Amino acid sequence: MGVSTIILLCLAGVLLLGVLPTLLLSGIIFKVLLVRDKHEKWDRQCSMPEDNELVSMYDTGLEWGKKWDAARKSVDVYSDSLHLFGEYFNFGNDKAAIIIGGRMEACYYGYYFADVYRRAGYNVLTIDARAHGRSEGRCNCLGYKEYRDILQWARLLHDELNNKSVFLHGICIGSSTALFSITSRDSPDYVCGMAAEGMYTTFCESTRRHMQLDHRPIFPFLMETMLWIRIMCGANVVTDGPVKRIKSMRKPILFLHSREDLFSTPEKAEELYELCPSPKKRLVWFDKGGHSRIRVNNTAAYDEAILQFLKDTYNI
Repeated sequence: MGVSTIILLCLAGVLLLGVLPTLLLSGIIFKVLLVRDKHEKWDRQCSMPEDNELVSMYDTGLEWGKKWDAARKSVDVYSDSLHLFGEYFNFGNDKAAIIIGGRMEACYYGYYFADVYRRAGYNVLTIDARAHGRSEGRCNCLGYKEYRDILQWARLLHDELNNKSVFLHGICIGSSTALFSITSRDSPDYVCGMAAEGMYTTFCESTRRHMQLDHRPIFPFLMETMLWIRIMCGANVVTDGPVKRIKSMRKPILFLHSREDLFSTPEKAEELYELCPSPKKRLVWFDKGGHSRIRVNNTAAYDEAILQFLKDTYNI
């Protein structure tokens, strides 16, 4: 047996015994995080029934939905050949807000954030993102494909439901999706601005923080999971993300961020704010509330920040 053959066999052994097992484990991580492999996963029910704060948010939202049930109707669009569903609340206004939740959250979750927009004179659309709720789809693509869905929803609001302008409100991954939508070359002028709660710089950085805080081994699983996302979702979540897209943001944007956010850290929020070239931008800080939990800990101040931003920006 020649030296070159021995070297090749050794390299093959390293691959099979070293790289392949961790790559397979990272594939499982990817599946758990971003693949809807059964209908019950990411349905419209509360995604974390053991989490008291989230249950409170969910129950409050459902009560809001019941209160305004007469204004609600089911709506749907097609995007990338996927049938997507949502709930539209028509309060008789000529502008609308789309609530875009984070990973695992579907239509009813958006109810919790809706009332401030009703009070500001907006109709409200809450949505089942692809692979969530009643919508079709298998993978959560972290906004890299979903941004096209948001533009389809905006067209429905504008072209068929007679809204002159559309404002986006995103939470966590939803804020990334909103940013991808509004900075897209296909984004129409009537998509006029956005609010972003807990926006991260990249999904890779946010996932690294999760793994670090959960005391999970980062190497090699983080980058291998990012590789699975690149292969399966077509998304480069290592270098592409809000930290890149924010540089194209010219429309009004409100950053809502908690100093207690451990996943989208305050330093990253400040970095995004500084990189944003929009002439109408505002960063509002809250002292209490974990990631995606600002409003439940600061309800009045959260809503007032949105109302004041809309008033100052659009003279409502």
